[in-house]
Amino acid sequence: MCLIEIVRLVQRRYVARTLVDASAHPTVPHPQTVSRPVPVTLAVVAVYLGGLASAMFGVLFLLSRYEVPADLVVIVSLVGAGIILFGLLSVAAAAGLSRGSGLSRLFVTLLAAALIVLQAWTLALALAREWSWWAAAQIVVYLLVLIALWAPPAGRFFRPVLHAG
Repeated sequence: MCLIEIVRLVQRRYVARTLVDASAHPTVPHPQTVSRPVPVTLAVVAVYLGGLASAMFGVLFLLSRYEVPADLVVIVSLVGAGIILFGLLSVAAAAGLSRGSGLSRLFVTLLAAALIVLQAWTLALALAREWSWWAAAQIVVYLLVLIALWAPPAGRFFRPVLHAG
């Protein structure tokens, strides 16, 4: 908890300094009157549900460590913890999406692209055995989320990502 407070203190100072530096360069502020488009709201809900489902699956995966051989306990524990953390990170990104954060939109885009590649790989491996409808459905959902986040109505809602420099 102390580390969180230290990070928050440093972040506040950094943001304050950035705002002072940015005042020298005229920028267009994010209009507060822009309402969230319906496709973006649906994408936020999908990312929330996916993140929570991933975190719950991670807990179940972590609990499976009691049923594996002793030499796999550490690996299963680390993978389960990683699944939980990425699920919670997705929930945090969904919160940022709901507020119009451009950085959250970028993060969710990278996460969805990685998950699409992994699910496509799963489908390619499954073709030898059987078709995986679950993997195909996840690819479709991720593609719909990407379309919702990058379609023209969403462009007016999200704030631009600040660049260092």
